[in-house]
Amino acid sequence: MTDSKYFTTTKKGEIFELKAELNSDKKEKKKEAVKKVIASMTVGKDVSALFPDVVNCMQTDNLELKKLVYLYLMNYAKSQPDMAIMAVNTFVKDCEDPNPLIRALAVRTMGCIRVDKITEYLCEPLRKCLKDEDPYVRKTAAVCVAKLHDINAQLVEDQGFLDTLKDLISDSNPMVVANAVAALSEIAESHPSSNLLDLNPQSINKLLTALNECTEWGQIFILDCLANYMPKDDREAQSICERVTPRLSHANSAVVLSAVKVLMKFMEMLSKDLDYYGTLLKKLAPPLVTLLSAEPELQYVALRNINLIVQKRPEILKHEMKVFFVKYNDPIYVKLEKLDIMIRLASQANIAQVLAELKEYATEVDVDFVRKAVRAIGRCAIKVEQSAERCVSTLLDLIQTKVNYVVQEAIVVIKDIFRKYPNKYESVIATLCENLDSLDEPEARAAMIWIVGEYAERIDNADELLESFLEGFHDESTQVQLQLLTAIVKLFLKKPTETQELVQQVLSLATQDSDNPDLRDRGYIYWRLLSTDPVAAKEVVLAEKPLISEETDLIEPTLLDELICYIGTLASVYHKPPSAFVEGSRGIVHKSLPPRTGSSESAESPDAAPSGAPPSEQPAVIPTQGDLLGDLLNLDLGPPVSGPPVATSSVQMGAVDLLGGGLDSLMGDESEGLRSDVGGSPAMGGTSFTAPSAVMPANLGPPPSGGLGDLFDLAGGVGTLSGSHVAPKTVWLPAMKAKGLEISGTFSRQVGAISMDLLLTNKALQVMSDFAIQFNRNSFGLAPAAPLQIHAPLAPNQTVEISLPLNTVGSVMKMDPLNNLQVAVKNNIDVFYFSTLYPLHILFVEDGKMGELMGFSILDLRERVTRQGVVWVG
Repeated sequence: MTDSKYFTTTKKGEIFELKAELNSDKKEKKKEAVKKVIASMTVGKDVSALFPDVVNCMQTDNLELKKLVYLYLMNYAKSQPDMAIMAVNTFVKDCEDPNPLIRALAVRTMGCIRVDKITEYLCEPLRKCLKDEDPYVRKTAAVCVAKLHDINAQLVEDQGFLDTLKDLISDSNPMVVANAVAALSEIAESHPSSNLLDLNPQSINKLLTALNECTEWGQIFILDCLANYMPKDDREAQSICERVTPRLSHANSAVVLSAVKVLMKFMEMLSKDLDYYGTLLKKLAPPLVTLLSAEPELQYVALRNINLIVQKRPEILKHEMKVFFVKYNDPIYVKLEKLDIMIRLASQANIAQVLAELKEYATEVDVDFVRKAVRAIGRCAIKVEQSAERCVSTLLDLIQTKVNYVVQEAIVVIKDIFRKYPNKYESVIATLCENLDSLDEPEARAAMIWIVGEYAERIDNADELLESFLEGFHDESTQVQLQLLTAIVKLFLKKPTETQELVQQVLSLATQDSDNPDLRDRGYIYWRLLSTDPVAAKEVVLAEKPLISEETDLIEPTLLDELICYIGTLASVYHKPPSAFVEGSRGIVHKSLPPRTGSSESAESPDAAPSGAPPSEQPAVIPTQGDLLGDLLNLDLGPPVSGPPVATSSVQMGAVDLLGGGLDSLMGDESEGLRSDVGGSPAMGGTSFTAPSAVMPANLGPPPSGGLGDLFDLAGGVGTLSGSHVAPKTVWLPAMKAKGLEISGTFSRQVGAISMDLLLTNKALQVMSDFAIQFNRNSFGLAPAAPLQIHAPLAPNQTVEISLPLNTVGSVMKMDPLNNLQVAVKNNIDVFYFSTLYPLHILFVEDGKMGELMGFSILDLRERVTRQGVVWVG
């Protein structure tokens, strides 16, 4: 009979009966009673009252009964810590049992009982088990060290268990090695600063030897550990790759992905000219293809990882397009991933095959999939220029099907094709206009309006088409309203005499009848442009647009490099770094690929200054080694204790004079309101625009310094008072060297106060926050006088301007050159270092007295600097 009978009882007074059975003299009855207790515990009944009776059953030679009692203990020890100590003696005794299974069971259970009072009793048995003659006991004890470290890290370090764990990496048994690596990796993740896994060629060799004999999960632990190792040169990287490559043929998909991760990382160090590099590329393709024959859930995980691999190295799977063709019975999530990878692999060689497949998909019954397939055709046209004509022809065929959602998606992607290839495929506009009445989705309507406005001069009835949209203006979505406003202004600039009433009507609707601030502001800007300077309006509204690229959906390179290091984990499925979705992830170490062999910093960085630039314009990133870097690394990057937060920050929202000087004139000379006669330009047909006085007061005077930028305080910079020259901002830390954070800056002196004016730009794809700054010791004791105050997280593509006040009360140390300043900036991603030169004149007071410098005399300064070993001249 099965154990299911233990879950069916519902008798009253059960606890009393179980108590009696647990104290029975018969072994079989005892075992039955413990099984009933475990069954009740499993279904959620409280059987903690039986704790002392169950603990008494520990004294037995029956392994099955002992396991059941240990299971009960693990569950209730936390709620009954005082009574759990009763079991300690039995644990200690079991750790010396002749049966290795019982020894291992005892040490495993003690590690799972998370009670502080018991952990101190665990140390001695654990030390014995770590050096046990049986490998099964040693491997269990290795995992127990990680569990104990989670409960009491200090105790583990004091008892020397970490050193014993490191010794187990050299164990003769591969499973012990794997568990030791797993335990050390676990501990290292929770304490990133500790260098526990201090890998060297000798230990790597031992791991690679153990790799062949481990269980599959042991292999994963070792491969993940290998992925964190940095080979000293390309020969060692190649040697490791050769020994890891056989893992690609493993039956377990997790082992395969871990092996792919190691190979992808170490390939960075191999020269592309090597024969082995080409061989490795060929070997990587079959295992990835094999993963796609598994069940759909595993396929999805594999496809998400392949998506990253294809973005990094498309050449691996460039000949495997057919395996990504969608099957009729694939779930939608697999279909969409395959579609994305197909587009990434599309090239001139296979585009005909891809287009035929996509056209087939566009006739499927799944609406979401059909939409994606139609968009994919547009992406192919943008990616492979030679196929654009064929793609447009395919899209026109799909439009002829008259299927509503297909037509709408086709119009959206044709708009993108027009932007990529202007003045090339405009012959299809007539076909698009025929389907105008069937459009009901905002994105499709906005795309059609953009096409009509952009090519208004080629469409005879463009004004009628746009007027038909204008009838239900207030019922449209904001996206359509904004596009309609811009399209009608474009039409007016191209056909002024015929569309005066139309443009007057849309401007009135946008400015007077709309509650949307974006629409209202755009309406006002157009109104002022048209009423003040029609020529400038034409230059702005009808300006040549930049060509779009299909690369817009690619993951940002620094993030992609980091995700490659997390292949086979959740991060590679979410396409986000662990810090983005793991709670309490401040301790997570951000991984990156090793530098490519033969590459230099200057070759990689497009931001590098020209070699002929003067030193002040060529700030250098501090090298990884040096006398001063140790000081910088040990600095406390928290905010200073004292000092008010006087730094001002303002997010720069693109404060650019789009009109090239035209905006200043818009705000000036408005004594008669915003009336102006467009008739000054014969081409504009003498139309007169009058802005509504209720919304725009007639007595609006010119701003103090002119320009809308000042009116809305878009620049947000700190003004410079007279007296001290302020050099223009230069790039101190390029985005490429700081995981997407770019820092530009300069130094200034205002009203006796020194400040560092910074411009921080987030060029990564993730939000940046938790900023802090610290200076290394320097010649004049420059230090931040206040914390680096950035009140809101810095979103991608956002810029913030900061003025950081400085003082001269920091530590003094001779620098070479004298005005060299080394800076550390921290955020939620990492800590970054750079050095720059500050102008000496910021240290001099403004009143012209040569006797003092920042509150102390020249003699004091001379003495202070001389103590640091600086040669004083003069």
